[in-house]
Amino acid sequence: MSTSISFPRFLRMGPGAVEDLGQVLDDLGVERPLLVTDKFMVSTGAADRVMGIIAAAGKTGALFAETVPDPTTDSLTAGVAAVAAHDADAVIGFGGGSPMDTAKALSVLSKGGGVMRDYKAPGPYTGPALPIIAIPTTAGSGSEATQFTVITDSESDEKMLCPGLSFLPIASVVDPELTMSMPPRLTADTGVDALTHAIEAYVSKKANPISDALALNAMRTIGKFLVRAYTDGDDAEARAAMMAASTQAGMAFSNASVCLVHGMSRPIGGHFHVAHGLSNAMLLPAVTAFSIPGAPERYAECARQLGAAHEGDGDDVASAALVTYIENLCATVEVPSPSAHGLDADKWEKLVPLMAEQALASGSPNNNPVVPTAQQIEELYRQVF
Repeated sequence: MSTSISFPRFLRMGPGAVEDLGQVLDDLGVERPLLVTDKFMVSTGAADRVMGIIAAAGKTGALFAETVPDPTTDSLTAGVAAVAAHDADAVIGFGGGSPMDTAKALSVLSKGGGVMRDYKAPGPYTGPALPIIAIPTTAGSGSEATQFTVITDSESDEKMLCPGLSFLPIASVVDPELTMSMPPRLTADTGVDALTHAIEAYVSKKANPISDALALNAMRTIGKFLVRAYTDGDDAEARAAMMAASTQAGMAFSNASVCLVHGMSRPIGGHFHVAHGLSNAMLLPAVTAFSIPGAPERYAECARQLGAAHEGDGDDVASAALVTYIENLCATVEVPSPSAHGLDADKWEKLVPLMAEQALASGSPNNNPVVPTAQQIEELYRQVF
């Protein structure tokens, strides 16, 4: 059975790469891009910098800065109008995962019409869409290299996974200098997010030789540099390494899919508005321990790549060491439990059955080495709280 592998057409990667955006627009024949970002990127002057690069390239750009964390269907309405008002011929997602996910959604809605629920998994959508250019400013989501977007339904609080090649950026500009100002909390959450992507891509039932190579290299890099980037945000080597690892992990899971952690993470974000990377980090140790029996050899290799186990260690020893390593890493970078994060216990318990149902409906748990029942997912939600 053949495997479909898809990447952005090209990437510009390295310190200062954002200055090459004008050339990227020329290469793609783009004349009227819409820059999709958020108010934070405007407040720092970063959005103005990018708009200046667009103008210097002789292009007619417009700015849409109304994206919100964990974008919702309601938040897209003004964006679709902005695309139409500017007669944009491309969208540029500039920021963390939320602006890039928003740009992807606007690209598809502007050409495909309808509402985001029409594009919900299993999909996939491969129809008309505006060209997407992605410029990440965090080292975690990997959205610059994936054929997915995640949008929360404003009415139901369901976080909808929307897959398909039409959501894949045609080009990505990956500049680690844009991550230098990330605070420690964001560095930790996005870094563990990237680690989750790499691990889940490697243990996924849809894993393949290409995704394996990317996932393993991302793990080696994250194991070496995440704590360094968290401890010293001015460590340029660590920032560049984490940015590269994030993109590699994004490429890996885009071509192998994610598993149970992501399936359970999205409902937490939808109902409790916890940042995606943080909700992944909250779940990763417990879900890993649950899943190891389904692929002990794969989890053991994760441990070896991260430096948590030695080459000579057996799979049982190494896979057990992986859980300890992840628990210690989450403690080092101060990942809180849902209860420590201040989530309401009664609301959590009330929503556990619905969150389990939504996790299964996303399809991601079906890729997991151990495919859980709804009851097992409920038990895991209660365990991590």
